[in-house]
Amino acid sequence: MKKLIGPFKQILTLAGMPLKGALKDEDLNIIPYGGVLVENGLIVKIDNFEILYRENLYDKIEKIKGDHVLLPGFVDCHTHICFAGSRAKDYAMRITGKSYLEIAKAGGGIWDSVMQTRAADGALLTELLLQRIERHLSEGVTTIEIKSGYGLETQSELKQLRVIAAASAQTCASLVPACLAAHMVPKDFNGTQAEYLGYVFHDLLPVIRHENLANRVDIFIEESAFDADNALIYLNKARQMGFDITVHADQFTTDGSAVAIKMGAVSADHLEASKDAEIKMLAASNTVAVVLPGASLGLGMPYAPARKLLDAGACVAIASDWNPGSAPMGDLLMQASVMAASEKITTAEVLAGLTYRAAKALNLNDRGILASGYRADMQAYACDDYREILYMQGKMKPGIVFNER
Repeated sequence: MKKLIGPFKQILTLAGMPLKGALKDEDLNIIPYGGVLVENGLIVKIDNFEILYRENLYDKIEKIKGDHVLLPGFVDCHTHICFAGSRAKDYAMRITGKSYLEIAKAGGGIWDSVMQTRAADGALLTELLLQRIERHLSEGVTTIEIKSGYGLETQSELKQLRVIAAASAQTCASLVPACLAAHMVPKDFNGTQAEYLGYVFHDLLPVIRHENLANRVDIFIEESAFDADNALIYLNKARQMGFDITVHADQFTTDGSAVAIKMGAVSADHLEASKDAEIKMLAASNTVAVVLPGASLGLGMPYAPARKLLDAGACVAIASDWNPGSAPMGDLLMQASVMAASEKITTAEVLAGLTYRAAKALNLNDRGILASGYRADMQAYACDDYREILYMQGKMKPGIVFNER
């Protein structure tokens, strides 16, 4: 059944915009008084509402009352929202001046979330995950990448990934699972970095591949996690198994982005520590630079150099990093809006980073813009000018989210 949806005061299609580099707001394709013709969850046509109405190609009209601005649904290409427990103690220590590493040594950090997530059964994890998914969906996020990484042993990692699969069947949001078993060497593993990564490769990845639980493998390259040499060996093996590669890169020290580029990773995420050399490499590559303002806000550290990355010609996506430790807020639009003011990111660059450029970071080419043949993942804001959305710094949420499956 074909459905005509509208009219909208403005439709920002984001179609025809470049994948890489800086953008001006004048680059935005805005359709005034627009409508969208949808069939079976796909966009058939976008045009002036009156033109679509007169063409009479629809079976039903969904009339939109009042002024609304229509955007593509947001794509959050980096989250850790499958977890149990809280890390409020970590945050309390952080705002007294304790560092990320000091908190970890005091019993907090990733390991704290690992222990709480291991202790939770699948039913509880599914319930908690669905609550976070539905909140994200209500805020216009229609596609969500979700990492494991709070299991750090075979059965607990599989539990997380199976929970993500179970949640996917219970929500209209699109979920993209990723294996982050290489989050850190667990404290209860008696061996080296190389031995732990070998264990993951031999014991976990074949099961993930057999059960089709994820097509993405991630690794945290950092002093507190894995070094570049061991990461390269692990990622090469994962790629040979057919996994897409993404990397937690340059959060506190550099090295990770170089590994991501060498591996042809779809994305390098974090980049707060990236300097001119890393920015130049990322801009010259096809690896998406994913910046995570939520982590900067949560840790009280500078943002990733998004402005420099864009000016150098990189493809920059923006994700929430929603996790229980460093980015517990999870409000993608607020984080992006606040970072934009600090980094001087244009509205066009922010919207591109939340939509089609973020979709590129997930190797998804059927969403992120509003055009014929694309998914009808859309969100509408009750305003008459698209600039109101970032101006409200995340306080304005979409009044309507369209996401049929």
